[in-house]
Amino acid sequence: MNNTFEDMQKTTKDNMDAAVKAMGTFTKNAQTISTEAADYAKKSYEANAAHLEKLFAVKTLDKAIELNTEFAKTAYEGFVAQATKMSNIYADLTKEAMKPVEAAFAKAKTAVAK
Repeated sequence: MNNTFEDMQKTTKDNMDAAVKAMGTFTKNAQTISTEAADYAKKSYEANAAHLEKLFAVKTLDKAIELNTEFAKTAYEGFVAQATKMSNIYADLTKEAMKPVEAAFAKAKTAVAK
């Protein structure tokens, strides 16, 4: 009986350790995500401001359309690249955060099988 109680305590401690590690990983990656989002927003704002300056300097409609077309293409490509980068960061976050939890489940499964 006493051995079972000690096993439960150890399993509970292992599960808490896994949860703490997972939260630490989540926090670290959340900071990375926040930094990436802020950097992208800053670059996007700067690109929009520069585009507006160029647009106000244009004297013909043809040149304005050409400028807007180039800007739209560049902005779209930048957005797709950033979305891909953020997607990869989220995927890495999930993989890293689940490692301690997977290890705890594996330990529990082994303990139950005994």
